[in-house]
Amino acid sequence: MDTEQLVRHKVTDRRSGEYFECGEEQSLLIAMERTHPGLIKVGCRGGGCGLCKIRVLQGDYFTKVMSRAQVSEQEEQSGYVLACRTYPRSDLMFELAEPAGNK
Repeated sequence: MDTEQLVRHKVTDRRSGEYFECGEEQSLLIAMERTHPGLIKVGCRGGGCGLCKIRVLQGDYFTKVMSRAQVSEQEEQSGYVLACRTYPRSDLMFELAEPAGNK
């Protein structure tokens, strides 16, 4: 029997104060869909469309490759990521990114 426990982190939406748990092996998008359906738009699930863009305000995370057309290097340095390509390494606080037309 595998005795290793899966590490889970608390992920909090800054605007609503609601939170959910997400394992290090699971993308934020998958955890959001499971616990808060409709919270975030879902598109390609592969880092190319940008619909699931969020901004991480606190915490550590790992990202897989994301389209630079959707998240520039400057945006990434400011905490913007795609939820489908982001995996928590600690508790996180995030906010949904403003749609391009609403900035």
